[in-house]
Amino acid sequence: MQGEDPILSRDVQYVKGVGAARAKLLYKMGLRTVRDLVQHLPRYHLDRTQFRSLREVRPGETATVEVRIQSIAEHQGRRVPVVAALITDGTAYGQAIWFGQPWIAKSLPPGTTVVLSGKVERERGQPKFVSPEWEVVQDDEAELLHAGRLVPVYPLTEGLRPREMRRLMREAVLLGAPRMPDRIPPEVARRQNLLPAPVAWQEAHWPTDRTTLEAALRTIRFEELFLLEIGLQLLKHRVQDPRHGICHQPSGRLWGAFRAALPFELTPDQERVIREIRADMESPRPMHRLLQGDVGSGKTIVAAAAMVVAVDSGYQAALMAPTEILAEQHYLGLRRLLEPLGIRPVLITSSLKRREREEALAALRHGVAQIAIGTHALLESDVVIPRLSLVVIDEQHRFGVRQRARLQAKGIEGRHPDTLVMTATPIPRTLAMTLYGDLDVSRIEQKPAGRQPVATAWRTPDQRDRVYQVLVEKFIRAGQQAYVIAPLVEESDKLEAQAATALYEELSAKYPEVRFGLLHGRMKPEEKDAVMAAFREGAIQVLVATTVVEVGVDVPNATVIIIEEADRFGLAQLHQLRGRVGRGTQRSYCVLIADPKTPEARQRMEIMQRTLSGFELAEYDLRLRGPGEFLGTQQSGWGLQFADILRDEEILAAARAEAAALARDPAALAREYPELLAEVRRRWGDRLGLALVG
Repeated sequence: MQGEDPILSRDVQYVKGVGAARAKLLYKMGLRTVRDLVQHLPRYHLDRTQFRSLREVRPGETATVEVRIQSIAEHQGRRVPVVAALITDGTAYGQAIWFGQPWIAKSLPPGTTVVLSGKVERERGQPKFVSPEWEVVQDDEAELLHAGRLVPVYPLTEGLRPREMRRLMREAVLLGAPRMPDRIPPEVARRQNLLPAPVAWQEAHWPTDRTTLEAALRTIRFEELFLLEIGLQLLKHRVQDPRHGICHQPSGRLWGAFRAALPFELTPDQERVIREIRADMESPRPMHRLLQGDVGSGKTIVAAAAMVVAVDSGYQAALMAPTEILAEQHYLGLRRLLEPLGIRPVLITSSLKRREREEALAALRHGVAQIAIGTHALLESDVVIPRLSLVVIDEQHRFGVRQRARLQAKGIEGRHPDTLVMTATPIPRTLAMTLYGDLDVSRIEQKPAGRQPVATAWRTPDQRDRVYQVLVEKFIRAGQQAYVIAPLVEESDKLEAQAATALYEELSAKYPEVRFGLLHGRMKPEEKDAVMAAFREGAIQVLVATTVVEVGVDVPNATVIIIEEADRFGLAQLHQLRGRVGRGTQRSYCVLIADPKTPEARQRMEIMQRTLSGFELAEYDLRLRGPGEFLGTQQSGWGLQFADILRDEEILAAARAEAAALARDPAALAREYPELLAEVRRRWGDRLGLALVG
């Protein structure tokens, strides 16, 4: 591959109009090279293409006029200097005024022809422009930057004004855009009606018209998504190479015992997904499957079935969860289910005592334990699982691709373990195409038989006392249990713990006949274990907690959850918290106590009452917040700079189809398009953990 064009890699300070002082401001924005400036697209364009006459303009509208300065003067206003100009275009007279910019009086002497764009007012019967954008018209050939065209509006930083940013960006684009390389193969560009890269980057900043601007932006967005999809296709080829897979051949003995031991009937969805997983595992092609299932849909039993297939074939399995509470929950549930069959699971977390950890590691190393369940602690170098053939990752969105790859790397040397990643956070189809383009997708939408829908009600703070009175009198006295979720305090475990503790003390004092428990993230692991054990066994009737109970906690006798200041939570969190109840056969309830101050927060409360579908909530949440916020810092919208996977769904689908066709033969792709492959590696290789072909 040819190296970076030296002009594109030139430091911004050497662009005409920048210099050392402005360069420091650009550095603060992450703009260090000419390429960075070319890729610093406008936030939007102001349409200043339609010229009006002074006689036509009306108060309240934004207009663009070409006028001559008749007279201009500066005087001191009450707070700042004011520049006032008398203007005319031959049809009428008007005024233009600017505040705090005395230098304009010298820049626009009488007789200057200037284009003004701004809001129109009226004073003494004349149109008046207040602080308009302006541009001197020097001759008929001069190209306007600030008016009389589609004018770019750039993201700025303190110390940079829009006019100077436009001027320096104009120089950077004239210098750099012609050197921007075409990464899209010519036949793909023709099919997709894409512009050549130099034209696209030029028009994205300084468009000829709206149509060309849209074509330029589509080209740039397509390229970004196409490169990502090529990376995902290559990753899929790599992990699903049949030469590196494990062909599971279960004896049937453990599988039959497992099915016979299940205390309930599997749903049709569970049966279908288990068949899909078994087919994958019994194939030489490494499984790479995403299992999406709404809260309480029974994903864990499907994962258990997959682990039984692995053990019944003479191998080991590992399950990684994002929190100790969830890992412990999985461990306890799987131990109850599998130990009677002769399958031994062990727990690996960072809080294990040294002796317990050494015993668990030895059991795995010698094959005495067939299943490892844990947190990130499973990734540590001393965790050796010699016969690892199946990796299960729960709440996949909380892990990066690299962490997944590190656990997979503990498999049998030269072989790629089958991988099942699970999430209870429903991910809309468009987003799943991007986030999990390297995975096959299975969905469980049916709830296990006997599960009751959770009735959700929104109550205001003035009804709070009545909510707790009903909880105690109707539910706790009837032998049921409940969760109370303390208010969310963003990015502060300490303050959240204090809020939960204060709520626990308030309720304990108010209802001394009720046995309350407290659970928050600042507690020691052994304290959390003791509280959860007491809650599961019924010794605690009401558990006051933070969002540490958001996923995985399963206490069927808990039928009520009260969420304090529910408007502080996002829809995904509210839905996950609601999923802590409704796990038994009794009717369950979720009460949202909230006094929302914004229309958005009010909408969240209303939609929570309307639907129990996690997929419907996820679609709504994604459109409300956008992909970056929806995914949180772990995924951060995949770091897309130009494309938006919601707005650009059509472009994403086209890029995915073209990438799948081109990457069908990775070796041929490497031979024919080495520069394309190098660019994929540069942009996405680290993020995807790719050892790319070629």
